[in-house]
Amino acid sequence: MDWLAGGIALFATALLLGAMAFFSAVVAPLVFVKLDAATAGRFIRQLFPWYYLAVIVLAVAAAAALAAVRPWDGVAMAAVAAAAVLARQGLMPRINRNRDRSLEGDAAAGVRFNRLHRLSVWINAVQIVVVAVVLARFVGPAVT
Repeated sequence: MDWLAGGIALFATALLLGAMAFFSAVVAPLVFVKLDAATAGRFIRQLFPWYYLAVIVLAVAAAAALAAVRPWDGVAMAAVAAAAVLARQGLMPRINRNRDRSLEGDAAAGVRFNRLHRLSVWINAVQIVVVAVVLARFVGPAVT
């Protein structure tokens, strides 16, 4: 693997995995433990667009660096970026809209919110696994 492309890919992938794991395991739960529900909800709504933007930027950087030297890993990181775009631009607004309606008393919106929120958690978990696998391939035997 070209040393520069490999270095960029390794750095972006490791940084992405660390950021995603820290956000999922520490930041998000801590916000809801330490802040009242209304404040936590407003804060998370402001934080998530930035979270997804960081995922997109780092996954695109890794995908671009990997494209010529480890194409399948590049495709995997591009898929992580694409899923983040879809979550940020499509899923997140629907989650927010249904949460607002649920808080106003719309029971059906509450059901939709829960379903969409679970979907977003699953997407994030799959992204973390994909990024971890790509990163693990850096420390394992060379695979082309």
